[in-house]
Amino acid sequence: MPGGWRAYLQKRVLVIFFLGASSGLPFPLVYSTLSAWLEEAGVERATISTFAWLGFAYSLKFVWAPIVDSRAVPFLSRWLGRRRGWMLLSQLAIGAALWFLAGLDPAREIQAFALLALAVAFASATQDIVIDAYRIESAEDRLQGVLAAAYQYGYRLSLLVSMAGALYLAEFSDWHTTYRIMAGCMALGVITTFLCREPAANQRFGLADDQPLGARMAFWFNHAVAEPFRDFYRRFGKALFLVLLFVSFYRVSDYVLGILANPFYLDLGYSKSMVATIAKVYGAWITLLGVGLGGWAVMRLGVARCLVVATTLIASTNLFFAANALIGAEPWMLAVTISADNLAQGFGGTVLIAYLSSLTNRDFTATQYALLSSFMVLLPKFLAGFSGDVQMAIGWLGFFLYACAMGIPAIVLSVYMARIHGRLVGDPSG
Repeated sequence: MPGGWRAYLQKRVLVIFFLGASSGLPFPLVYSTLSAWLEEAGVERATISTFAWLGFAYSLKFVWAPIVDSRAVPFLSRWLGRRRGWMLLSQLAIGAALWFLAGLDPAREIQAFALLALAVAFASATQDIVIDAYRIESAEDRLQGVLAAAYQYGYRLSLLVSMAGALYLAEFSDWHTTYRIMAGCMALGVITTFLCREPAANQRFGLADDQPLGARMAFWFNHAVAEPFRDFYRRFGKALFLVLLFVSFYRVSDYVLGILANPFYLDLGYSKSMVATIAKVYGAWITLLGVGLGGWAVMRLGVARCLVVATTLIASTNLFFAANALIGAEPWMLAVTISADNLAQGFGGTVLIAYLSSLTNRDFTATQYALLSSFMVLLPKFLAGFSGDVQMAIGWLGFFLYACAMGIPAIVLSVYMARIHGRLVGDPSG
C-alpha cells in the first residue's frame, strides 16, 4: 500500500471520496438549507421546526438496512451488482425528488413539499447504508482508515456546496433554481457509481434463501438486534440505562437550536451571502479545528475526562446566540458566535465518537455503534420539532436561554459517566 499522502491517490480511495461527496450533499437540503427556504417563503416557524423530524429517516435507517444488505434491486443489480444497484437507485431517487421539490411553492403546497422532502431523506439514508457497506467491502482492514478519511473529506466538502453554495445561489437567483442545481449535482454520485467496481466481498447475512421467511427474520432479529443489546446488559448491567440516557441528552442542546439557526440569521437581518460566508464557509474551518482539538484532548486526557468539557461547551456556547439576539445583525458578532458554537460542535462531536466507540464490543461493533448513534439523535430530533413553538412563545432571547438549559441534563450526567467509564469498559485509567 502506498505510504503517506500517496495512499489517497489510489483509485478505490478516490472513489470513496466522491461517494462521500454524494452522501453528504442531500442532508442540508432537508435540514438547515431547507429551513432557510421555508423562512423566506413565509412558513410559520412552528411548521419549519417540524421538518427536523425528517432526520428520523437517518436515525432509523438500521430498520431497513438488512433489506439493502441482503436483497438485490431488480435489473439494476443484475447489471451493476448488488451494491452498485442500490447505490444507483438511491442516487437517482435523491436527484428526482430534489428536482420535483424545486418545482413546488412551500407556502401553498406544504404537504406535497413535506412528502418530497421525506423522499429525499429516505433515499439519502438508503444511500448512506449502501455506501458504508461498499466502503468496508472494497478494501482490506489496513486501508479502512484511509478510506474513512477520504469519505469524511468528500462528505464535508459537499456539505459546503449544499449549505454555503446553496445560500449563495439563492441570494443571486432563487430557491427553485438552487434546488434544481443541487439535484443536478447528484450526477457526480451517479457517474462514480458507473465508474467504480462492485466489491468482491459481498456476503449475505442470515440463513439461506431456501429457509422459511419467518425463520430468516427470527435469525436476523436475534443475532443483529437482540444479542447486541444482551451483550450491553451483560457488560453494563443497570448502568446501561444511564449510558443510553446520557447519549440521548448529549446533543439535545445543539439540535434544539440548530433547526432554527438559519431562520434566526435571516430574521435578524443578515443576508444569505453573509450567512453563507461566515456561518457556513468560515464555520466549516472552525468545526475542523474543533475536531482536531477534540482528537488531541482525547489522546492526552482520555475520553472520560473530556465528557464534562464537551457537554459544557456544547450547552454554554448557545449563550453567544443570545448575545447576538441582543446586539443585532453585526458581522463581527456573527463571526464570534459561529467561532464559539462550531468549535464546541467539532470538539464535542469527536469526543462523542470516541466515547461511543469505547462502549462497543468488537464482536458487535457495527450493530452496537449503529444502535448507540440512533439513541444519540432520536431524542434531540424529536425535541427539535417543537423548537418553533417555543421560539414563537418566548422570542429569540428566551429561546436561546432555553436551548442552553436543555444541555444541563447532559452536563450533570457527564460528571457521573466520567467517573464510572473505566469500570464500564474494563479500563481503570478511564
